[in-house]
Amino acid sequence: MTKVIGLTGGIGSGKSTAVRFFEKHGIPVYIADEAAKKIMQQENVINEIQALFSQNIKLPTGQLDRKLISQLVFDNPIKLKELNAIVHPIVREHFNQWLQHHSQFPFIIKEVAILFETKGHLQCEATILIKASLENRISRVMKRDNKSKDEVLQIIQNQLPEEEKEKLATYVISNDNLDKMHEELEILLQNFKNRYKLT
Repeated sequence: MTKVIGLTGGIGSGKSTAVRFFEKHGIPVYIADEAAKKIMQQENVINEIQALFSQNIKLPTGQLDRKLISQLVFDNPIKLKELNAIVHPIVREHFNQWLQHHSQFPFIIKEVAILFETKGHLQCEATILIKASLENRISRVMKRDNKSKDEVLQIIQNQLPEEEKEKLATYVISNDNLDKMHEELEILLQNFKNRYKLT
């Protein structure tokens, strides 16, 4: 049976760098956020999500205004819970189908931004946490998303603290030095290959 290795990390930690590393080495990677984006383009899902909000949350194209939705649920845990109750089960079903299509692989990587928050780690054989210093995370997100320092800090403060994630993670990889990170990932990949008999 294919083993699921969870991959996570806070905003700006560098999960994408780890994803590219595993993909380059031929390991299938399921990216939950990308799957959710595609699912939220389906007409029935759009209608279900629109029903949660009193104001129009659609763009002129008919697609959801994801930026507006993020703003509306950011300080509203009830609405966020309702939104997740629509999206998460569909993503879970989508992942199960994807996993069946990759059943010939001894293990795969499942990248989920909120892996521990949703207790998704309980369905994983092992988990990898990518971490980085607060300064590096802030500067990366400011540059990538064109956000202010205060905006980035607010997002980070709304996520599960790094030390809590470290307690739950099987493996912790630091991404403050790219060369060192790749060395650690190489060792980890070899460990997985030996353990799960990937030749």
